[in-house]
Amino acid sequence: MADLTSNFLGIRSPNPFWLASAPPTDKAYNVYRAFEAGWGGAVWKTLGEDPAPVNVCSRYSCHRNTRGDVIGFNNIELITDRPLQVNLDEIRQTKKDWPDRALLVSLMVPCKEASWQAILSQVAETGCDGVELNFGCPHGMPERGMGSAVGQVPDYIEMVTRWCKQHSNLPVVVKLTPNITNIVVAAAAAQAGGADAVSLINTINSITGIDLDRMVGYHAVNDKFTSGGYCGEAVKPIALNMVGQIARSPDTASLPISAIGGISTWRDAAEFMALGAGTVQVCTAAMLNGFKIVQDMIDGLSRWMDRKHYPTLDSFRGAAVPNLTDWKYLDLNYKTIAHIDQDSCIQCGRCYAACEDAAHQAIAMTPIKQSSQRRFDVIEEACVGCNLCQITCPVDNCITMVRQQTGKPYLNWTQHPNNQGQEGNIST
Repeated sequence: MADLTSNFLGIRSPNPFWLASAPPTDKAYNVYRAFEAGWGGAVWKTLGEDPAPVNVCSRYSCHRNTRGDVIGFNNIELITDRPLQVNLDEIRQTKKDWPDRALLVSLMVPCKEASWQAILSQVAETGCDGVELNFGCPHGMPERGMGSAVGQVPDYIEMVTRWCKQHSNLPVVVKLTPNITNIVVAAAAAQAGGADAVSLINTINSITGIDLDRMVGYHAVNDKFTSGGYCGEAVKPIALNMVGQIARSPDTASLPISAIGGISTWRDAAEFMALGAGTVQVCTAAMLNGFKIVQDMIDGLSRWMDRKHYPTLDSFRGAAVPNLTDWKYLDLNYKTIAHIDQDSCIQCGRCYAACEDAAHQAIAMTPIKQSSQRRFDVIEEACVGCNLCQITCPVDNCITMVRQQTGKPYLNWTQHPNNQGQEGNIST
Protein backbone atom coordinates (compact mmCIF):
# COMPACT_ATOMS: atom_id res chain seq x y z
CA MET A 1 0.00 0.00 0.00
CA ALA A 2 1.16 3.53 -0.75
CA ASP A 3 2.34 5.56 2.23
CA LEU A 4 0.25 8.73 2.53
CA THR A 5 2.14 10.04 5.55
CA SER A 6 2.86 13.73 5.18
CA ASN A 7 5.84 15.63 6.56
CA PHE A 8 5.32 19.32 5.88
CA LEU A 9 7.82 21.66 7.54
CA GLY A 10 8.49 18.90 10.03
CA ILE A 11 4.78 18.70 10.84
CA ARG A 12 3.74 15.09 10.46
CA SER A 13 0.21 13.91 9.71
CA PRO A 14 -1.20 10.55 8.62
CA ASN A 15 -2.24 11.97 5.25
CA PRO A 16 -1.93 15.27 3.36
CA PHE A 17 -5.63 16.15 3.58
CA TRP A 18 -6.11 19.11 5.91
CA LEU A 19 -9.19 21.20 6.57
CA ALA A 20 -8.65 24.84 5.63
CA SER A 21 -9.22 27.70 8.01
CA ALA A 22 -12.96 28.27 7.66
CA PRO A 23 -16.31 27.55 9.36
CA PRO A 24 -15.57 23.79 9.61
CA THR A 25 -12.60 24.54 11.89
CA ASP A 26 -14.24 27.17 14.08
CA LYS A 27 -14.48 25.03 17.21
CA ALA A 28 -13.22 21.85 18.80
CA TYR A 29 -16.48 19.98 18.19
CA ASN A 30 -16.05 20.31 14.41
CA VAL A 31 -12.34 19.52 14.41
CA TYR A 32 -12.83 16.40 16.55
CA ARG A 33 -15.49 15.14 14.14
CA ALA A 34 -13.11 15.82 11.25
CA PHE A 35 -10.24 13.92 12.84
CA GLU A 36 -12.56 11.03 13.70
CA ALA A 37 -13.52 10.91 10.00
CA GLY A 38 -9.86 10.65 9.00
CA TRP A 39 -8.59 14.14 8.15
CA GLY A 40 -4.83 14.41 8.55
CA GLY A 41 -4.85 17.95 9.86
CA ALA A 42 -6.70 21.22 10.24
CA VAL A 43 -6.02 24.93 10.22
CA TRP A 44 -8.09 26.52 13.01
CA LYS A 45 -10.39 29.29 11.86
CA THR A 46 -8.66 32.67 11.96
CA LEU A 47 -8.16 34.17 15.40
CA GLY A 48 -7.96 37.89 16.05
CA GLU A 49 -7.90 40.31 18.91
CA ASP A 50 -10.78 40.73 21.33
CA PRO A 51 -13.43 41.95 21.01
CA ALA A 52 -14.32 39.49 18.27
CA PRO A 53 -15.99 40.86 15.13
CA VAL A 54 -19.74 40.68 14.61
CA ASN A 55 -21.00 38.68 11.64
CA VAL A 56 -24.06 39.39 9.51
CA CYS A 57 -26.76 37.16 8.06
CA SER A 58 -27.20 35.87 5.56
CA ARG A 59 -23.56 35.26 4.69
CA TYR A 60 -23.36 32.46 2.08
CA SER A 61 -24.45 32.19 -1.53
CA CYS A 62 -23.53 29.92 -4.42
CA HIS A 63 -23.13 29.61 -8.18
CA ARG A 64 -24.77 26.59 -9.82
CA ASN A 65 -24.26 24.95 -13.19
CA THR A 66 -27.16 24.26 -15.55
CA ARG A 67 -27.91 20.98 -13.73
CA GLY A 68 -28.25 22.77 -10.42
CA ASP A 69 -24.99 21.52 -8.94
CA VAL A 70 -23.08 23.95 -6.72
CA ILE A 71 -19.79 24.67 -8.45
CA GLY A 72 -18.92 27.94 -6.71
CA PHE A 73 -19.47 29.15 -3.16
CA ASN A 74 -19.41 32.71 -1.86
CA ASN A 75 -19.17 33.91 1.71
CA ILE A 76 -18.96 37.19 3.60
CA GLU A 77 -18.23 35.58 6.95
CA LEU A 78 -15.46 37.16 9.00
CA ILE A 79 -12.82 35.62 11.24
CA THR A 80 -13.94 33.80 14.39
CA ASP A 81 -16.64 35.59 16.35
CA ARG A 82 -15.86 33.63 19.51
CA PRO A 83 -13.69 35.02 22.35
CA LEU A 84 -9.96 34.52 21.85
CA GLN A 85 -9.42 32.64 25.11
CA VAL A 86 -12.20 30.17 24.32
CA ASN A 87 -10.46 29.31 21.05
CA LEU A 88 -7.04 29.05 22.68
CA ASP A 89 -8.32 26.67 25.34
CA GLU A 90 -9.97 24.44 22.72
CA ILE A 91 -6.87 24.42 20.52
CA ARG A 92 -4.73 23.33 23.47
CA GLN A 93 -7.07 20.48 24.35
CA THR A 94 -7.49 19.39 20.73
CA LYS A 95 -3.74 19.02 20.24
CA LYS A 96 -3.50 17.01 23.46
CA ASP A 97 -6.27 14.67 22.36
CA TRP A 98 -5.05 14.33 18.76
CA PRO A 99 -1.24 14.49 18.90
CA ASP A 100 -0.79 12.65 15.59
CA ARG A 101 -2.76 15.22 13.59
CA ALA A 102 -1.43 18.48 12.17
CA LEU A 103 -2.98 21.49 13.89
CA LEU A 104 -2.11 24.96 12.67
CA VAL A 105 -3.75 28.20 13.77
CA SER A 106 -4.73 30.97 11.38
CA LEU A 107 -4.10 34.52 12.61
CA MET A 108 -5.12 38.03 11.63
CA VAL A 109 -4.50 41.14 13.71
CA PRO A 110 -3.79 44.81 12.84
CA CYS A 111 -0.47 45.71 11.22
CA LYS A 112 1.20 46.54 14.51
CA GLU A 113 4.22 44.58 15.66
CA ALA A 114 2.97 44.52 19.25
CA SER A 115 -0.35 42.99 18.19
CA TRP A 116 1.37 40.17 16.31
CA GLN A 117 3.85 39.59 19.11
CA ALA A 118 1.08 39.30 21.69
CA ILE A 119 -1.11 36.83 19.81
CA LEU A 120 1.86 34.70 18.73
CA SER A 121 2.87 34.31 22.35
CA GLN A 122 -0.62 33.20 23.34
CA VAL A 123 -0.93 30.76 20.44
CA ALA A 124 2.48 29.19 21.09
CA GLU A 125 1.32 28.16 24.56
CA THR A 126 -1.40 25.93 23.05
CA GLY A 127 1.13 23.45 21.69
CA CYS A 128 -0.10 23.84 18.11
CA ASP A 129 2.17 22.86 15.23
CA GLY A 130 2.38 26.17 13.42
CA VAL A 131 0.64 29.38 12.41
CA GLU A 132 -0.89 30.53 9.15
CA LEU A 133 -0.96 34.28 8.53
CA ASN A 134 -4.23 35.21 6.88
CA PHE A 135 -3.25 37.81 4.28
CA GLY A 136 -6.07 36.83 1.96
CA CYS A 137 -9.55 37.49 3.34
CA PRO A 138 -11.20 39.80 0.73
CA HIS A 139 -14.24 41.04 2.66
CA GLY A 140 -14.86 42.90 5.89
CA MET A 141 -11.36 42.65 7.26
CA PRO A 142 -9.58 44.66 4.51
CA GLU A 143 -11.77 47.58 5.52
CA ARG A 144 -9.99 47.35 8.87
CA GLY A 145 -6.53 47.25 7.32
CA MET A 146 -6.17 43.47 7.50
CA GLY A 147 -6.64 40.42 5.26
CA SER A 148 -6.09 41.12 1.58
CA ALA A 149 -5.26 44.75 2.41
CA VAL A 150 -1.96 43.26 3.60
CA GLY A 151 -1.73 40.50 1.00
CA GLN A 152 -1.98 42.96 -1.89
CA VAL A 153 1.08 44.94 -0.76
CA PRO A 154 4.35 42.99 -0.96
CA ASP A 155 6.11 45.30 1.49
CA TYR A 156 3.43 44.60 4.11
CA ILE A 157 3.65 40.85 3.48
CA GLU A 158 7.39 40.90 4.06
CA MET A 159 7.15 43.19 7.09
CA VAL A 160 4.51 41.22 8.99
CA THR A 161 6.09 37.89 8.11
CA ARG A 162 9.41 39.09 9.47
CA TRP A 163 7.73 40.20 12.72
CA CYS A 164 6.20 36.77 13.13
CA LYS A 165 9.48 34.97 12.52
CA GLN A 166 11.19 37.22 15.07
CA HIS A 167 8.57 36.67 17.74
CA SER A 168 7.79 32.98 17.31
CA ASN A 169 9.64 29.69 16.93
CA LEU A 170 6.63 28.07 15.27
CA PRO A 171 6.62 27.35 11.53
CA VAL A 172 5.07 30.33 9.72
CA VAL A 173 2.87 29.73 6.69
CA VAL A 174 1.71 32.80 4.75
CA LYS A 175 -1.75 32.52 3.19
CA LEU A 176 -1.80 34.50 -0.06
CA THR A 177 -4.64 36.35 -1.74
CA PRO A 178 -5.43 35.60 -5.40
CA ASN A 179 -6.76 39.14 -5.80
CA ILE A 180 -3.42 40.32 -7.11
CA THR A 181 -1.73 40.70 -10.49
CA ASN A 182 1.32 38.46 -9.97
CA ILE A 183 1.20 35.80 -7.26
CA VAL A 184 4.94 35.17 -7.54
CA VAL A 185 5.65 38.71 -6.30
CA ALA A 186 3.57 38.06 -3.18
CA ALA A 187 5.20 34.67 -2.59
CA ALA A 188 8.66 36.19 -3.00
CA ALA A 189 7.78 38.86 -0.43
CA ALA A 190 6.71 36.17 2.04
CA GLN A 191 9.96 34.32 1.40
CA ALA A 192 11.98 37.49 1.90
CA GLY A 193 10.29 37.93 5.27
CA GLY A 194 11.39 34.45 6.30
CA ALA A 195 8.19 32.48 5.68
CA ASP A 196 8.59 28.75 6.04
CA ALA A 197 5.87 28.11 3.46
CA VAL A 198 2.93 29.69 1.66
CA SER A 199 -0.65 28.51 1.34
CA LEU A 200 -2.93 29.49 -1.53
CA ILE A 201 -5.33 30.45 -2.80
CA ASN A 202 -7.59 32.35 -0.48
CA THR A 203 -10.98 33.38 -1.82
CA ILE A 204 -11.59 35.53 -4.91
CA ASN A 205 -13.67 38.72 -4.89
CA SER A 206 -17.07 37.88 -6.33
CA ILE A 207 -20.79 38.48 -6.62
CA THR A 208 -22.60 35.23 -7.37
CA GLY A 209 -25.75 36.74 -8.84
CA ILE A 210 -28.50 39.33 -8.74
CA ASP A 211 -32.10 38.80 -7.65
CA LEU A 212 -33.83 40.55 -10.56
CA ASP A 213 -37.09 40.92 -8.65
CA ARG A 214 -35.57 42.67 -5.66
CA MET A 215 -32.56 44.12 -7.55
CA VAL A 216 -30.20 43.00 -4.83
CA GLY A 217 -27.30 40.58 -4.88
CA TYR A 218 -27.37 37.21 -3.23
CA HIS A 219 -26.59 36.81 0.44
CA ALA A 220 -28.43 40.10 0.83
CA VAL A 221 -28.39 41.77 4.22
CA ASN A 222 -31.52 43.88 4.65
CA ASP A 223 -31.66 44.66 0.90
CA LYS A 224 -27.97 45.54 0.67
CA PHE A 225 -25.15 43.33 -0.59
CA THR A 226 -21.41 43.33 -0.94
CA SER A 227 -18.65 41.43 -2.70
CA GLY A 228 -17.66 38.21 -1.01
CA GLY A 229 -15.02 35.51 -1.18
CA TYR A 230 -15.45 32.93 -3.96
CA CYS A 231 -14.28 29.36 -3.52
CA GLY A 232 -15.25 25.82 -4.45
CA GLU A 233 -14.88 23.66 -7.54
CA ALA A 234 -14.96 26.61 -9.96
CA VAL A 235 -11.77 28.20 -8.60
CA LYS A 236 -9.58 25.12 -9.01
CA PRO A 237 -8.07 26.17 -12.40
CA ILE A 238 -7.08 29.55 -10.95
CA ALA A 239 -5.54 27.90 -7.89
CA LEU A 240 -3.64 25.36 -10.00
CA ASN A 241 -2.18 28.15 -12.10
CA MET A 242 -1.01 30.18 -9.11
CA VAL A 243 0.49 27.17 -7.34
CA GLY A 244 2.26 26.22 -10.57
CA GLN A 245 3.66 29.70 -11.12
CA ILE A 246 5.19 29.77 -7.66
CA ALA A 247 6.60 26.26 -8.06
CA ARG A 248 8.24 27.02 -11.42
CA SER A 249 9.63 30.47 -10.65
CA PRO A 250 13.38 30.48 -9.87
CA ASP A 251 12.64 33.07 -7.15
CA THR A 252 10.19 30.88 -5.22
CA ALA A 253 10.71 27.30 -6.41
CA SER A 254 12.16 26.21 -3.06
CA LEU A 255 9.20 27.58 -1.07
CA PRO A 256 6.97 24.79 0.33
CA ILE A 257 3.30 25.09 -0.64
CA SER A 258 0.06 24.06 1.01
CA ALA A 259 -2.51 24.15 -1.79
CA ILE A 260 -6.07 25.42 -1.44
CA GLY A 261 -8.82 25.99 -3.98
CA GLY A 262 -11.55 23.76 -5.37
CA ILE A 263 -10.17 20.48 -4.02
CA SER A 264 -12.98 17.96 -3.67
CA THR A 265 -11.54 14.63 -4.89
CA TRP A 266 -8.33 12.64 -4.63
CA ARG A 267 -7.57 13.54 -8.24
CA ASP A 268 -7.73 17.26 -7.44
CA ALA A 269 -5.26 16.69 -4.62
CA ALA A 270 -2.91 14.68 -6.82
CA GLU A 271 -2.91 17.44 -9.44
CA PHE A 272 -1.88 20.07 -6.90
CA MET A 273 0.83 17.78 -5.55
CA ALA A 274 2.09 17.18 -9.09
CA LEU A 275 2.56 20.96 -9.22
CA GLY A 276 4.61 20.91 -6.05
CA ALA A 277 2.14 21.14 -3.16
CA GLY A 278 3.15 19.40 0.06
CA THR A 279 -0.33 19.30 1.57
CA VAL A 280 -3.81 20.22 0.39
CA GLN A 281 -6.45 22.13 2.32
CA VAL A 282 -10.17 21.57 1.78
CA CYS A 283 -13.13 23.70 2.80
CA THR A 284 -16.10 23.99 0.45
CA ALA A 285 -16.30 20.29 -0.40
CA ALA A 286 -16.44 19.45 3.30
CA MET A 287 -19.11 22.09 3.89
CA LEU A 288 -21.28 20.75 1.09
CA ASN A 289 -20.75 17.02 1.66
CA GLY A 290 -19.62 16.51 5.24
CA PHE A 291 -16.34 15.37 6.70
CA LYS A 292 -16.56 11.75 5.54
CA ILE A 293 -15.59 12.72 2.00
CA VAL A 294 -11.99 12.43 3.16
CA GLN A 295 -12.37 8.65 3.22
CA ASP A 296 -12.88 8.59 -0.54
CA MET A 297 -9.96 10.99 -0.96
CA ILE A 298 -7.64 8.79 1.06
CA ASP A 299 -8.76 5.60 -0.66
CA GLY A 300 -8.62 7.09 -4.15
CA LEU A 301 -5.19 8.64 -3.76
CA SER A 302 -3.79 5.45 -2.23
CA ARG A 303 -5.15 3.26 -5.02
CA TRP A 304 -3.88 5.61 -7.72
CA MET A 305 -0.42 5.72 -6.17
CA ASP A 306 -0.38 1.91 -6.04
CA ARG A 307 -1.32 1.69 -9.73
CA LYS A 308 1.39 4.16 -10.65
CA HIS A 309 3.93 2.52 -8.32
CA TYR A 310 4.44 5.68 -6.27
CA PRO A 311 5.41 4.46 -2.78
CA THR A 312 5.27 7.90 -1.12
CA LEU A 313 3.87 11.37 -1.77
CA ASP A 314 7.37 12.62 -2.57
CA SER A 315 7.52 10.11 -5.44
CA PHE A 316 5.36 12.31 -7.64
CA ARG A 317 5.36 15.68 -5.89
CA GLY A 318 6.37 18.37 -8.39
CA ALA A 319 6.54 15.93 -11.31
CA ALA A 320 4.52 18.25 -13.58
CA VAL A 321 6.48 21.41 -12.79
CA PRO A 322 9.30 20.87 -15.35
CA ASN A 323 6.67 20.61 -18.09
CA LEU A 324 5.03 23.96 -17.21
CA THR A 325 6.46 26.63 -19.50
CA ASP A 326 5.75 29.94 -21.24
CA TRP A 327 3.60 29.98 -24.38
CA LYS A 328 6.57 31.17 -26.41
CA TYR A 329 8.34 27.84 -25.86
CA LEU A 330 5.49 25.63 -27.13
CA ASP A 331 6.16 23.62 -30.30
CA LEU A 332 4.55 25.37 -33.27
CA ASN A 333 5.10 22.29 -35.43
CA TYR A 334 3.19 19.92 -33.13
CA LYS A 335 -0.11 18.98 -34.78
CA THR A 336 -3.19 16.98 -33.84
CA ILE A 337 -6.51 16.43 -35.59
CA ALA A 338 -9.78 15.13 -34.23
CA HIS A 339 -10.98 11.58 -34.78
CA ILE A 340 -14.58 10.45 -34.22
CA ASP A 341 -15.21 6.86 -33.15
CA GLN A 342 -18.31 6.00 -35.17
CA ASP A 343 -19.15 3.05 -32.92
CA SER A 344 -19.38 5.37 -29.89
CA CYS A 345 -21.03 8.33 -31.63
CA ILE A 346 -24.66 8.92 -30.60
CA GLN A 347 -25.29 11.37 -33.48
CA CYS A 348 -26.19 14.21 -31.12
CA GLY A 349 -24.54 16.77 -33.40
CA ARG A 350 -22.99 18.85 -30.65
CA CYS A 351 -19.52 18.61 -32.17
CA TYR A 352 -20.86 19.70 -35.55
CA ALA A 353 -22.78 22.68 -34.15
CA ALA A 354 -19.79 23.88 -32.14
CA CYS A 355 -17.31 23.54 -34.97
CA GLU A 356 -19.65 24.94 -37.62
CA ASP A 357 -20.73 27.99 -35.62
CA ALA A 358 -17.74 28.81 -33.47
CA ALA A 359 -14.64 27.18 -34.91
CA HIS A 360 -13.31 26.01 -38.29
CA GLN A 361 -16.11 24.17 -40.12
CA ALA A 362 -14.07 20.99 -39.92
CA ILE A 363 -16.86 18.47 -39.28
CA ALA A 364 -19.15 17.24 -42.05
CA MET A 365 -22.71 16.09 -41.33
CA THR A 366 -24.07 13.49 -43.76
CA PRO A 367 -27.64 12.12 -43.58
CA ILE A 368 -27.75 8.32 -43.74
CA LYS A 369 -30.04 7.20 -46.57
CA GLN A 370 -33.29 5.53 -45.61
CA SER A 371 -32.66 6.41 -41.99
CA SER A 372 -33.25 9.27 -39.56
CA GLN A 373 -29.64 9.01 -38.42
CA ARG A 374 -26.69 11.19 -39.38
CA ARG A 375 -22.97 10.60 -39.65
CA PHE A 376 -20.34 13.08 -38.54
CA ASP A 377 -16.83 13.00 -39.99
CA VAL A 378 -13.78 15.19 -39.46
CA ILE A 379 -12.59 17.13 -42.49
CA GLU A 380 -8.90 16.58 -41.80
CA GLU A 381 -7.54 19.32 -44.01
CA ALA A 382 -9.69 21.90 -42.19
CA CYS A 383 -9.10 20.66 -38.64
CA VAL A 384 -6.71 22.79 -36.60
CA GLY A 385 -6.70 20.52 -33.54
CA CYS A 386 -8.38 23.03 -31.22
CA ASN A 387 -10.16 20.37 -29.09
CA LEU A 388 -13.55 22.14 -29.12
CA CYS A 389 -15.37 19.12 -30.56
CA GLN A 390 -13.80 16.84 -27.97
CA ILE A 391 -14.85 19.18 -25.18
CA THR A 392 -18.47 19.39 -26.34
CA CYS A 393 -18.86 15.65 -26.95
CA PRO A 394 -20.93 14.02 -24.16
CA VAL A 395 -19.46 10.54 -24.74
CA ASP A 396 -16.12 9.70 -23.13
CA ASN A 397 -13.37 8.92 -25.66
CA CYS A 398 -15.72 9.18 -28.64
CA ILE A 399 -13.64 12.05 -29.99
CA THR A 400 -9.88 11.86 -29.55
CA MET A 401 -7.10 14.12 -30.69
CA VAL A 402 -4.62 12.16 -32.82
CA ARG A 403 -1.05 13.34 -33.21
CA GLN A 404 0.13 13.81 -36.78
CA GLN A 405 3.65 13.16 -37.98
CA THR A 406 4.60 16.41 -39.70
CA GLY A 407 8.26 15.59 -40.23
CA LYS A 408 9.11 19.10 -39.02
CA PRO A 409 11.56 19.78 -36.17
CA TYR A 410 10.68 21.49 -32.89
CA LEU A 411 10.10 25.20 -33.46
CA ASN A 412 8.96 27.72 -30.87
CA TRP A 413 7.98 31.36 -31.20
CA THR A 414 11.39 32.67 -30.20
CA GLN A 415 12.85 30.75 -33.16
CA HIS A 416 10.13 31.61 -35.67
CA PRO A 417 11.09 33.94 -38.53
CA ASN A 418 7.92 35.98 -37.99
CA ASN A 419 9.04 36.87 -34.45
CA GLN A 420 11.28 39.70 -35.65
CA GLY A 421 12.29 40.81 -32.17
CA GLN A 422 8.73 41.10 -30.81
CA GLU A 423 9.54 39.06 -27.73
CA GLY A 424 9.15 41.17 -24.61
CA ASN A 425 7.75 44.20 -26.44
CA ILE A 426 4.39 45.74 -25.59
CA SER A 427 2.57 47.58 -28.36
CA THR A 428 -0.31 50.00 -27.91
